[in-house]
Amino acid sequence: MNDELRSYVAEARWFGGKGRDWELTSVRRVGELPGAPDGLRVTIELAEVVYGGDADTELYQLPLAYYQQPQDRIGHALIGEWHDDELGQAYVYDAVHDRESMALWLRAFAAADPVAGGAGPGELMFHRLPGHEFDLEAHSTLFSGEQSNSSVAFGEDSLMKVFRKVTPGVNPDVAIHQVLTEAGSTHVAALYGWLDLVDDEAEGTYSTIQLAMLQQFLRTASDGWDLALASVRNLFAEADLHADEVGGDFAGEAARLGVALAEVHDDLAEHFPLEQRDAAVVDDLATAMEQRLTAAIDVVPDLAVHEASLRATYAALRELDHIDVQQVHGDLHLGQTLRTSKGWKIVDFEGEPAKPLAERLKPDSAWRDVAGMMRSFDYAPRVVALTSGGYDAEESDQRAYRAAEWSARNRTAFLDAYTNRRGVEADRTARVLLDAYLADKVVYEAVYEARNRPGWLSIPLAALGETR
Repeated sequence: MNDELRSYVAEARWFGGKGRDWELTSVRRVGELPGAPDGLRVTIELAEVVYGGDADTELYQLPLAYYQQPQDRIGHALIGEWHDDELGQAYVYDAVHDRESMALWLRAFAAADPVAGGAGPGELMFHRLPGHEFDLEAHSTLFSGEQSNSSVAFGEDSLMKVFRKVTPGVNPDVAIHQVLTEAGSTHVAALYGWLDLVDDEAEGTYSTIQLAMLQQFLRTASDGWDLALASVRNLFAEADLHADEVGGDFAGEAARLGVALAEVHDDLAEHFPLEQRDAAVVDDLATAMEQRLTAAIDVVPDLAVHEASLRATYAALRELDHIDVQQVHGDLHLGQTLRTSKGWKIVDFEGEPAKPLAERLKPDSAWRDVAGMMRSFDYAPRVVALTSGGYDAEESDQRAYRAAEWSARNRTAFLDAYTNRRGVEADRTARVLLDAYLADKVVYEAVYEARNRPGWLSIPLAALGETR
């Protein structure tokens, strides 16, 4: 069994250990979905992965469907065959591909008591917020493009995100969606429910692990990144027009997105703690950025020519005597936004996936989110210019100029709308913070591109050659 599960985990899109030496050290069943018909068991299992050398450990959630008979309709999701204590020899599938199994999850959410307390040790607890009636006849559809989790739509009614890599503690995606939903925010998909496990594995102590969340399905929404790329292509197709003259001008959308982020930040500031961090914490932040730069230069030697200006940016940050922090998104870019007929929605509040959960739960400066979105506005036109190809040097130079024009126009529209809506001035303190977060983000991008898409390394490097 473990060999088959190991092969399955190794090939999964959501497995974060690719390229590392690892072992599947244990698989344990932590729950079973009620109401399964004869010949089917649907379980939730936790797989422990230990990495060689540093003894780093991760837990991955495996929703499994055990069938007494083979199921040709989901043959592509077969993991293996092994003995089950109730069914005997069983055919085991990844349950998120199976409509019969997913229907059990949906019915469990619908049956949850909106006012119930927490689960007991070793129990699953489905939670539901009041106010939404579930469509229990809706068929499930697995989203194929998901990377770090598994998302399943139920008709046009709801969307379930199954967290694959799980950690004891509160998942910020659940916590933030709950607060914003209950606050009546129009800029997020409404939260309908979530699934907790109270894990009793750890020597008599109990830790809650959040396994899934169910939310509003924004069926007609358009991806913000795709809309931005379409706008850039429209600009490039009109060789004699400027960004503000073409029909696909994006500045209005950028401004509306700035307002949406400002209102989300205001709601988060109202319902989560606001803190002021002193000079010592500011110094630690600047030091961490400097250390990331030092490590990045080893990976991307081309950063060395920009080292002095980057360190000057971090030195200016160190001169601040405090910073204000609050709950933020933590990993914001155009790909985390959806445009609906009723406006912009911001999604995926899990924070930066590579960071430990404890780090993702910490408050941060709101300017981190602003910087992430501004870098995304810079990326979109440069990606189109870089990947369209087939142009001579003069045409390529023109595209680079027009990409910079699109980027500057939309970054300005976004930032002005954000600051005006929040009633904050882009004063020296704000500018120093924004410059530092922008610089840190560009350094991160350079390392990412060098390791994953070397052909795109010119994008963050170009940003360092301009005024950010």
